[in-house]
Amino acid sequence: MIQITGQPLPQMPWQDRQPGSNEVMWRCTLNPIIPRNLLSTSNSIFNSAVVPFGRDGWEFAGVFRCDDTNRRMRLHTGFSHDGINWRISEADVDFVASNPEIGQWEYGYDPRVTRIDDRYWVTWCNGYHGPTIGVAWTTDFKVFHQLENAFLPYNRNGVLFPRKINGRYAMLSRPSDTGHTAFGDIFYSESPDMEFWGHHRHVMSPAAFETSAWQCMKIGAGPVPIETSEGWLLIYHGVLRSCNGYVYAFGSALLDLDEPWRVIARSGPYLISPREIYELTGDVPNVTFPCAALHDPETGRLAVYYGCADTVTGLAFGYIPEIVAWTKANSIV
Repeated sequence: MIQITGQPLPQMPWQDRQPGSNEVMWRCTLNPIIPRNLLSTSNSIFNSAVVPFGRDGWEFAGVFRCDDTNRRMRLHTGFSHDGINWRISEADVDFVASNPEIGQWEYGYDPRVTRIDDRYWVTWCNGYHGPTIGVAWTTDFKVFHQLENAFLPYNRNGVLFPRKINGRYAMLSRPSDTGHTAFGDIFYSESPDMEFWGHHRHVMSPAAFETSAWQCMKIGAGPVPIETSEGWLLIYHGVLRSCNGYVYAFGSALLDLDEPWRVIARSGPYLISPREIYELTGDVPNVTFPCAALHDPETGRLAVYYGCADTVTGLAFGYIPEIVAWTKANSIV
């Protein structure tokens, strides 16, 4: 049996696979679980991150991308009892910066949240003369302490590993450009202190169109990798440029536990691709973009939160052992 690292989470959101379905991952029947106008000022709520919290009467907490009706990209905190119904703050996250220059807010989007020891680390696409990776930590989701940006512009999809690797913090990212990047590889970086990042290693590139078309243009890390005895399970997004525009889907990969830049397996087919009306229609059509996941190591259950058409938030379920086996059986590595 595959071993899965993590704290038991029997209270995580879950729905069983529908009878007769052979899907490796299946959608929540309540989708979209977060509408675009949950806040009085929100144009859309998507590409957000959640974690188990279990404090102050809540079970889950998170940082949410809530673009406002000025179409400015903003981050807000949120809390939930069940991981499905969320109370999101009307106020923006107030980052307390270690340096006033870094604290000058331009924009922020697509956050991830990772618990390491007693801190919840937030990484997001931070505006600083172009997109780069912002880093902050909190213990209560009320006060956020902002560190220096991790990388030079331009960069996106900064995703921390949930523990140190070889004695250092570790992060995946995707170097990019200032616009809607028409390319993108995943890279791995290490840091002794969450401030100075180096030891950069290439992880993987987009696939050849003939091999796996859904991920042939660019790829990027999604939720925090999950540690298993078979390797780090990474859910990642891929992009296809079609005659009707970009299409964002997501699949899975297994990375070596000690050298995560080494890919053990990588899915040729996708797990989820735009299919439902809330994924096909919105501010940016044809997008399914994963940013967060909850899992229970005892049952192997996995719940992935993903942005739908850059407008609302959806939820999909699966079993980690099944996804690992499916990734290996359908690997293009």
